Amino acid sequence: MMGRSIWGGMDDRTGPAPVPHAPLSFPVAGMSCAACVGRVERVLAALPGARGVSVNLASGRASLSLPPETTPARAAEALAEAGYPVPGTETVFTVEGMTCASCLGRVEAALAGVPGVTGASVNLATGRAVVRYPEGIVAVRDLEAAVAAAGYEAAVAGGGRPGPAARQEAEAAGLRRDLILAALLGLPVVVLDMGGHLVPGFHHALAQALGERAPALIQAVLATLVLAWPGRRFFARGVPGLLRGRPDMNALVALGSGAAYLYSLVSTLAAGSLPAGSAHLYFEAAVLIVGLILLGRTLEARAKGRAGRAIARLMDLAPKTARVLRDGTDVEVPLGELRVGDVVRVRPGERIAADGIVVSGSSHVDESMVTGEPAPVAKGVGAATVGGTLNGPGSLDLRVGSVGADTVLAQIAAMVERAQGGKLPIQALVDRVTGRFVPAVIAVALATFLAWLALAPAPALGPALVNAIAVLIIACPCAMGLATPTSILVGTGRAAERGVLFRDGAALQRLRDVRVVALDKTGTLTEGRPRLTDFFGGPGIREDDVLALVGALETRSEHPVAGAIVAGARARGLSLPEPEGFSALEGFGVSGRVAGRAVAVGARRYMDRLGIPLDPGLAERAETLAGTGRSPLHVALDGRHAAVLAVADPIKAGARAAVDALRAQGLVVAMVTGDDRRTAEGVAHSLGIREVAAEVLPGGKVEAVKRLRAAHGPVAFVGDGINDAPALAEADVGLAIGTGTDIAVESADVVLMSGSLDALVEALALSRAVMANIRQNLFWAFAYNVALIPVAAGALTLFGGPALSPVLAAGAMALSSVFVLANALRLRRAGGPTPPPRPGTLAARPA
Repeated sequence: MMGRSIWGGMDDRTGPAPVPHAPLSFPVAGMSCAACVGRVERVLAALPGARGVSVNLASGRASLSLPPETTPARAAEALAEAGYPVPGTETVFTVEGMTCASCLGRVEAALAGVPGVTGASVNLATGRAVVRYPEGIVAVRDLEAAVAAAGYEAAVAGGGRPGPAARQEAEAAGLRRDLILAALLGLPVVVLDMGGHLVPGFHHALAQALGERAPALIQAVLATLVLAWPGRRFFARGVPGLLRGRPDMNALVALGSGAAYLYSLVSTLAAGSLPAGSAHLYFEAAVLIVGLILLGRTLEARAKGRAGRAIARLMDLAPKTARVLRDGTDVEVPLGELRVGDVVRVRPGERIAADGIVVSGSSHVDESMVTGEPAPVAKGVGAATVGGTLNGPGSLDLRVGSVGADTVLAQIAAMVERAQGGKLPIQALVDRVTGRFVPAVIAVALATFLAWLALAPAPALGPALVNAIAVLIIACPCAMGLATPTSILVGTGRAAERGVLFRDGAALQRLRDVRVVALDKTGTLTEGRPRLTDFFGGPGIREDDVLALVGALETRSEHPVAGAIVAGARARGLSLPEPEGFSALEGFGVSGRVAGRAVAVGARRYMDRLGIPLDPGLAERAETLAGTGRSPLHVALDGRHAAVLAVADPIKAGARAAVDALRAQGLVVAMVTGDDRRTAEGVAHSLGIREVAAEVLPGGKVEAVKRLRAAHGPVAFVGDGINDAPALAEADVGLAIGTGTDIAVESADVVLMSGSLDALVEALALSRAVMANIRQNLFWAFAYNVALIPVAAGALTLFGGPALSPVLAAGAMALSSVFVLANALRLRRAGGPTPPPRPGTLAARPA
């Protein structure tokens, strides 16, 4: 027993006990049969040290154990090479401690350096990081540890931690507290040091009252308290980064204020150790640097909170409770306790509690929070409702259809957050510059110090230190890091309030660059609810008999035109028999058997495809109908051309004005539709659209987008249907009408919730306003540093000008960040169908 206990864990002859293998489980894509399972197992078993390989086809998952020297990322790479990739996922983290663009770069580099991570994007304005990696391959604790090693703190967003708004409020409260404390402790230091400049004889009277050394000792004590208490945040974050060779803004402040403090402390306690005539006090510079930077941070935190309020305002619209009907009475319950299928009662003037379907009652509902459209929408039995919208004068009972993260409100908030956390292509340049900026500033400060020490007349130590500190303080890259994300944060929030949802932040930049707007016709330029307007039968044809057969066949189709035909047949009081067979050919038409007869309905090309010759008289009728902007359809009975019917889709109100506004901005406007050419050209003519691609199949819409891009430049495509999804994905920017199909919305970069084309004009105006705002911010941030770093280094003194004190440098640095944030906040009033600003102007609209 003793021998077993001695040798069980450590053996002097064999060395340490082997480290156990780490178990791993992850999904695998592409497996379809047992042979796939075998190949995946062989790939995983070939990994060095792999044990317990098991692959399950039913669950689509693989599990194994790997030794520490074989990373999980090796497994993902091997499977990807074999054609069985591990599906990607993403995790959102909140990151604390970031203060400038260099912090952002370090956090991104730390996350990207974790084996298996395929992408990392960090947003300084929101304090969030989005990390992409193969599912099950990267552990969250490894990502958190990588951020911690870089000197910051990360936690999974949501996971019991306060949300962004709560964190920003807590941060602002802490900064306000530290600012007040720094002011109370620092004010006497400033008075003691600078009082003589304002009151003659002040220093002499102070020396007589307290003694020669007392004022310096009081300043030393108070400055120590300022740096050790409200100023501790700069040293706690800056010094570790400096020691790791990754300095950030905090390091610059710590170096500047710390150098001024230490030099003053030596001058106070050991003046004899300094060169004769160089024992000066800079305690006031140290405390004012800390105070002014804290003031800038406090204003910055306040502005950030205002910038990100769009989502909070949106979510606050949802009521906190709901009245659920139970046993004939309504019971008030917290919103979180609602379940799908509950029946909720909404009284007049209340906010609707949940997404659902009206089962009783009627009213008008203000849905402007979702669509941006001010006119209330009529709601009756069967109508859909959106949680958070405002009920009008009637009472509604609705059956809950979705709760929690599945509600429209939650999905809008998630979409806006995703866009706000994204990066624009222009940000890549900023990241590259700021990643090297802080080390370069420290080098410039050191060169300034040495140059003054070597070239300035003695005693030069004091001026050398002051100018080096000014360089460190004035060059903090806060404004650079905030320039782009803050504009995105405010701009996408403003867009959401106007019913324009950017699914992807980068779409803001791409939309600004478009030269062509291609529009689908049905549901985009028109109402999407066509009506049966005409029916003409051939010789010997009874119209009602044929329309009953056609209406019966179309009951099997979900196309809007089919709905119009069915509604038209029923409006005539016709009885529609049950079809005996049905088939649809996308882009052509439908066919089947009804009451024992073969029925086919579709465009002219469908008749050609079926080999059915057209009756000359009916063909002429179809041409006439198409010329008036209606859509003619041909009907064949038992293989013979029997009738022509027409449907008309009313043009949306405001469509002509929207097209005119787009053309006024110098954009090419085109229509791309699958409708008959004559019909399409009739609609296009009434709207002032000159470029028309008609009779285009879904795949042909992609080719039309490519042709337009080759002829004119980047293309924005606007559509609402399933058949628009490929074109929405192919376009440089896809804009989906929010009232359209889920597939179209999922394929788009931007969603126009109202369905109005005014929202398209607004999206373009917002895009250009945001990009103009970003250019202004970046110009200010970079030009500010380029212009003032030489001034801080003392370049003006060569021409008899003044030097820039560290105190003024701290104030100017804080001002630059506040200016950038204030400029971004002007976007909260942007929008509307006004023309975009010309290059070089200040904003899209006066703020």
